[in-house]
Order: sequence, then structure tokens, then C-alpha cells
Amino acid sequence: MKNYVILSLALFAIIVPVSSQETNSFSVQTKVENGLIEGNYNTHTGIQTYFGVPFAKPPVGELRWKAPQPLDNWEGVKQTKQFGPRPMQTMVFGDMKSRSNGVSEDCLYLNVWTPAKRNTKDLPVLVYFYGGGNVAGDASEPRYDGESMAKKGMVVVTTNYRLNIFGFLAHSQLSAEAPYKASGNYGMLDQHAALQWVQKNIAAFGGDPQKVTIAGESAGSIGVSAQMASPLSKDLIAGAIGESGAAIHPTLAPVPLAEAEQEGNDFLQKAGVESIADLRKLSTRDIYEMYNESGRFGFPMVIDGYFLPKSLPEIFEEQKQAQVPLLLGWNSAEIPGMAFTQGPYTPENFKAKVKEAYPKTYKEVLELYPAATAREVEYAATDLASDRFIVYSTWKWFDLHRKNSQQPVYRYLYSKLRPPLKNTNLISGLAGGTVESTEDSPKQQEPIGAPHACEIEYCMGNLHLVDDYAWTAEDFKVSETMQNYFANFIISGNPNGQELPEWPNAKANDVTPPVMVIDVESKVVEAQNDARYQFLDKQYGN
Repeated sequence: MKNYVILSLALFAIIVPVSSQETNSFSVQTKVENGLIEGNYNTHTGIQTYFGVPFAKPPVGELRWKAPQPLDNWEGVKQTKQFGPRPMQTMVFGDMKSRSNGVSEDCLYLNVWTPAKRNTKDLPVLVYFYGGGNVAGDASEPRYDGESMAKKGMVVVTTNYRLNIFGFLAHSQLSAEAPYKASGNYGMLDQHAALQWVQKNIAAFGGDPQKVTIAGESAGSIGVSAQMASPLSKDLIAGAIGESGAAIHPTLAPVPLAEAEQEGNDFLQKAGVESIADLRKLSTRDIYEMYNESGRFGFPMVIDGYFLPKSLPEIFEEQKQAQVPLLLGWNSAEIPGMAFTQGPYTPENFKAKVKEAYPKTYKEVLELYPAATAREVEYAATDLASDRFIVYSTWKWFDLHRKNSQQPVYRYLYSKLRPPLKNTNLISGLAGGTVESTEDSPKQQEPIGAPHACEIEYCMGNLHLVDDYAWTAEDFKVSETMQNYFANFIISGNPNGQELPEWPNAKANDVTPPVMVIDVESKVVEAQNDARYQFLDKQYGN
């Protein structure tokens, strides 16, 4: 008997961790437009979850490279308890962590977290778009998990959208067959379709379709800026949050349709495929391998006269964007300075690289990014590399909206240094997670600021789901501050409250607009570096 008890306890210890997620839940059903779905109601958290909810027909077969199509109704109950497949992608960013059910062209699924009780209604809604350069990403990643935000009193939606060749290929033959006579932008149209789904269905989860805030980081932030500008989506949102990125040159800006079509035509020609009809007949594997063999980093967004009638600066300057509150910002060290210097941090090397990049205006650049010592070069090069990569475009979005809207605009600078990794055999990756350290890995510099994507788990309240770093009490303090700012903004259009440091909005004529520096001790400062962005604005001609 004693041995039986010991064996039973051992088996229990093995079994419980595997199934513990389900033992706290019971099944719940919700009626959406196309039929019944079944998710889980967690009795410990009070949060209901519906994972892998379809929001459009699978974009396969003849629907490959077409705008997302409305779903057909289904009979019975559709199980929505597991994340759906993530979009087709290769391991561009090896540090991305997924909880999804494989990789597939059949990827148009979204996920819902809601705190609603049986009579709850009119909750604010957050729709979050993942990052990944429009070539990778997944709505199931732990850092985007919606439970922590849902506990703040909102419905949270994360959504997939098509990527790389499957989401952005333009071609003259595709344009000819489309009812709106354009092509490309399928990933952006997927985001739009998810917003349409939210309008029609979110009340079933206790949400208010009139209180939808869209948010995203990097390519997700770029998507937010594009949805704000699109005549299709601008009336579907009540607020917007952008974390590091806007679809403004030089950051994944849309190109004219003819240029995008030519890129697509060239791709098919080099791949030895005669027509779109022939390309559609190929297997997922063939297209996946053709795309990878091409060495391309995706395909551009398109000024297609449908989703985007003009460039973002033109749309905003005409005040035709969504007239909604906007909260946006960037991180203090988005990308290492080596991305610019391509060599040692010496004043001589930095000056030479500046002359090479700005032969006519290098003196002005050296004044804006001063660097007399190696340490100063590291900071100056990091600033210049980051500005060129993604900071300038985000600033331009900020500047355009505050000058062409009566709505409040809030700007932040995320500055918390990330703590050390728990595993010394790992190094931080470019997309926010970690990768194995090898002999070929670049030497890790001591951080001088907050790198690209590191703020996601802080603002979404998900440090506890990202186990790579040795989080401290300071990290959880910063996370609480940033998450509360975001939650307040989603709920009311204003980030202030809960005894947080007061965050004033930027006015159209502010020469040094207020910036909330988010750190262990968060505080508002006057903008210090806008002269850099004004210089780059002239260089880029936006």
C-alpha cells in the first residue's frame, strides 16, 4: 500500500504541471456572427479566453494573394481553445517564441481575452498587432499575451496577418483581377478585416466597438500608422498606440503601385514562373523555398489607391487620417551604433562614415551627433543608427498628427536598461528574445540604453511570461508604470491616473514638446533632440 501511495504521488507530480492550465477552467460558449465558439473560463483569474478564432476564409488556393474574404457560417460549436497556425515565415528572427499550432498559409485567426461577466458590456478594447518586419511574427507569442491587460478591465485581441511573399506580393496580373485594380497589402487588409470582425463581434465578449484602440510594436506599430491613414480603417478605431515605427520613409514606407508590381514581376521572372496562375498552382513548400532562395526581406507596402490612396505624410497633412488620440514613442538605444560605424567606435571612423553617408551635410551631422571620444562615439553612433532605422519615422508620425489633429498626442522615451540574461550561453536577439551564443556571435557590449522591442513585455504586463532575463523589483515597477499608462489611455484616451507622474500631451506649436521618460523613476522632460529629426526630415524629403 505504501508503495502504491508513493507511486500515485509521483504520477500526480508528473501529470499536474502538464494539465494545470485546464484544471482551473471550464468551457464557455459565445455566439459570434458566423456561429458558436467554445473557449475557456479560468476560475482563478476570471478571464475568458478564445484562441484561434477565424476571422476570414483561409487564404489558400484561389484565395492566395487576394483580399481576405468573409467567413461562411458553420454548424455546431467551433473549438477555440488553441492558438491557430502562425503565418508562413522562415526564422528571420530566431529569438521569436511561439505558442501557435504550426506554420500555415491557413493563418487568419485571432485571440480574445475578456474579463466580462454575464451582464458586462461596453468594455474598452485593445487590438494588438505583432512586430517582425512584415516578414515574421505571431499573435500567440507570450510577450503579447492579453491576460494581464484584460485584468485592467478591457477586452484584448491579438491577430495574425499574412507576411512576406504571402502577404505583400504585388503583380500586374494580381492588380488586373482585383475588383479595386491593385495588389499587395494583403497583410494590411488582414489587419483591417480583423478590425471589421471586432466591430461586428466584440460586444459578444463584453466589448464596445466604439472604444477600440489599436496598438503594435515595430512592424505592428507601422501597421497601426497605416490603419490610421487608411480610408478603410480610420473610422473603426477610437485610439492608437505606436511603439517604435511608422510607415514613413525610410522605415518600410509604401511604394507606388507600379514599382511594387515591377518588383513582383521581376520576382516571378527570376523564379522561372510565367504567371500568377502558375504560381497559385505551386505548393506552399515551393513558394516558401523560392522566396527564401531569393534572399529578399519581404515586399513593400503599396500606395494602391484602395487601402492607401497616398503616402502617410500626404494623408496626415490633408487631415484625412483617423482623428483619434495617439500615444507613441521609441526606445533609447533601438539598434547598436555598429550598424552605422561598421567598425570600431573611434572619432576617426565615425567621422569617415558620416562623410560617406552625408557628403554635403556631414558638418551639420557631426554637430547634431557630437563625438570627441570613443565613449561619445558609441552614444552618437547609436543615436544616428537608431534615428535612421526607426526613430525618425516614429517622430515624423508624432509631428504630423500633433500638427494635423485636434486630438491629444502623448510621446514617450523608453529608457530602462534590461537586466542580465539568466543563461550566460544566450545572447539577446534583434526581435526581443534570445538566441544561442556561438563563436561567430558579435561580442556583447554593455548596454547604453533600451534596445528595440525590449519594452513589449513591460507595457503588456508580461514579464512573468518571459523567463530569459533576471527580472528585478525595478523591472516590475517599470512594467507597472508603463502598463498603467497604456491601460489608462486605452480606457479613456488619456494615460494619466493612479498617482502616476503627470504626462502632458504635446501641442502643435511646442518647440520642445513634453516627453515621458519611462524608467525606474519615470519623469517628463522637454524634448532634447528634435533638431536631429528636423534635419533628417529634410534629408528624407517627407
